Amino acid sequence: MEAQLSVIQQRVTGWKYFVLSLQHFLAMFGATVLVPLLTGLDPLVALFTAGLGTLVFHTFTAGVVPVFLGSSFAFIAPVIMVREKFNDLSYATGGIFVAGLIYLIFALAVWALGVERVKKLFPPVVTGPMIVVIGLTLSPVAIQMASTNWLVAIVVIVTVILVSAFLKGFWSLVPVLSGVIVGYIFALITGQVDTSILHQMSWFSVPKFILPKFNGTAIAMIAPVSVATFMEHIGDITTNGAVVGKNFFEYPGLHRTLIGDGLATSIAGLLGGPANTTYSENTGVLALTRVYDPKVLRGAAIIAIIVAFVSKFGGLLRTIPNCVIGGISLILFGMIASVGIRTLVNAKVDFSKAKNLLVASLILTVGIGGASLKIGPVELKGLSLAAIVGIVANLLIPDKKGS
Repeated sequence: MEAQLSVIQQRVTGWKYFVLSLQHFLAMFGATVLVPLLTGLDPLVALFTAGLGTLVFHTFTAGVVPVFLGSSFAFIAPVIMVREKFNDLSYATGGIFVAGLIYLIFALAVWALGVERVKKLFPPVVTGPMIVVIGLTLSPVAIQMASTNWLVAIVVIVTVILVSAFLKGFWSLVPVLSGVIVGYIFALITGQVDTSILHQMSWFSVPKFILPKFNGTAIAMIAPVSVATFMEHIGDITTNGAVVGKNFFEYPGLHRTLIGDGLATSIAGLLGGPANTTYSENTGVLALTRVYDPKVLRGAAIIAIIVAFVSKFGGLLRTIPNCVIGGISLILFGMIASVGIRTLVNAKVDFSKAKNLLVASLILTVGIGGASLKIGPVELKGLSLAAIVGIVANLLIPDKKGS
């Protein structure tokens, strides 16, 4: 693995570096701009803060964790609630700023407890199903987007398969980009692409940055979401490490990844962008291409920052039909779920033991089934609730010897 990794990383230079970075940019683009479109924030600000936040994250994690930070879906509902209550999104971004600071408290707690104690809470029987939940809970989004035109989505999927299975050398490393390009051209030929937005846009513009405003009620509505995204962060870093084959809990350390994620979110709040989070879409690209060089993700971040000022190019990317993104997502999200299964297989988790069977079952059913638990302004659901249930079950269920 290490030898293969070093060889692949040596190839990531020049135009190949740009193409691989562009591939990661395209993988995160749809979800990152969707959040501001739903909440009323500026999509170009979201791209800028996603790129800047990713660079900040890499700075605080020694540049060794290959992740991209994009807009967090967990904050959509509370941001909309604050917007409707105050009729001013500045109060929502103030809450996002504070939410990022809460991550720093989590980082301090993790540092004080020590990574070994934290690791004991996340054995393979917990992390494996958590990774599966990440992939499978995202799959309905992919199905919904792909179903807008299954023919185009199938063309995308077939392209990705053909590029991955039959091409050699560098081009075998860009199946996602190839799928998007071929799918877009096919959608354009069949009349599925609306380019009218391009005629209405100037070439360049400055994103509509806004300064945050702070209100206790707004903060109480938004900041507690960080409790749920903390659990998601652990799941994403676990998944990323499983794909790359490294333990990022130990180095650079979970406390440093939390700091990077928290600062990225606070910076986004200061500039008027949505909260950031580590993106499973890009982890899926890592799993598919096996190119793990973090510099490629930083390249994608730089592209995002540049595109934030090139409104015409941003408009072109917005013309990519949902069916194209859906076809790509079907593969990427499935790859993530497969990594979870691989984690269980590699750790040789014994499912003949009742404890392991119960822990995994609870995580899967709670995470995929849509269970939720609301405590005051904090709502735990999906991965965050499944992780808590799995951790508690693993601690409380006795491990019968010989069972």
